[in-house]
Amino acid sequence: MANLSTSYMGLSLKSPFVIGASNLSDNVDRLKKLEDAGAGAVVYKTLFEEQIELESLELDNDLEAYNERHPEMVRIFPELHHAGPRGHLHKLKKAKSALSIPVIGSLNCITPSTWGDWAIRMQDTGIDGLELNFYSSPSKFEVTGAEIINTQLEVLREVTSKVTIPIAVKLSPFYGNPLEVISRMDKIGVKAFVLFNRMYQPDIDIDAETMKQSYVFSRSDDSRLALRYCGLLYSRINAQLSAATGIVTAEEAIKMLLSGANTLQVVSAVYKNGPDYVKSMISEVDAWMKMKGYESIDEFRGKLSFVNLKDPFAYTRAQYIDILMRSSEWINPWFI
Repeated sequence: MANLSTSYMGLSLKSPFVIGASNLSDNVDRLKKLEDAGAGAVVYKTLFEEQIELESLELDNDLEAYNERHPEMVRIFPELHHAGPRGHLHKLKKAKSALSIPVIGSLNCITPSTWGDWAIRMQDTGIDGLELNFYSSPSKFEVTGAEIINTQLEVLREVTSKVTIPIAVKLSPFYGNPLEVISRMDKIGVKAFVLFNRMYQPDIDIDAETMKQSYVFSRSDDSRLALRYCGLLYSRINAQLSAATGIVTAEEAIKMLLSGANTLQVVSAVYKNGPDYVKSMISEVDAWMKMKGYESIDEFRGKLSFVNLKDPFAYTRAQYIDILMRSSEWINPWFI
């Protein structure tokens, strides 16, 4: 087999396939199957501040509900500490102990001051790295884009100053200029960027006339945006790159590596096909490398990135204009 090892966040991985943060990664037995299938690393299920606060509030309400039903009863329950986040940390530590591949924690907070505290607690579990989920769902008209970015930069400075493990940032694509934001974060000392965060969007049940939640698996076409930015960023920043969303076949994986990605985060493909699908994708990448005469990923990674292409417009809007100018070559006959 060809050498599929790679480096990510400064960590050595046996393969570029990383299991992204999801419900897939909160079960040790499932993680061991994914490790056996060839996964190079796993990003453990995200710890959300909203979930922590909600669980803590619910527990407090349960404990306090009947505290003063009699004047002499100040408390009917002993004083307890909320176990929700502690349970998450315990399971994270257990996963780290059970696996030989790198285990990366995932954190998403709302309050700026909370990030650093929980980053330290997650580091104390022994994890190999930490992925910070940065995205904003605007609900206030008066908050500017600059304010959001500056807050994220401050959070990043705080976290990197408090922990010693490598930090990755998982970004949404919803910035005026993602390249500028990534460049500023790169200078702070981020070890890797995950491109991009797949955000759940609201939906409506028109029969019940209610809001509903639904899971939507990613498709191969969803990978195009990550491919563009991996290609644009390769070798132009210090941090390494992980492509996420739309990596559903070995073909997308190879494309991402050619554009400059160090790793590929897969979730939907494993949900739909099971752990052994990782082994199948690895076999297909290996077969492609043998056909092309590549012995290692480093021989072709970034080969089709922005800096290595003769066509300076390959990753810019000019390519789109060129396609439009040649539209007559593929025009749909239904519109003639």
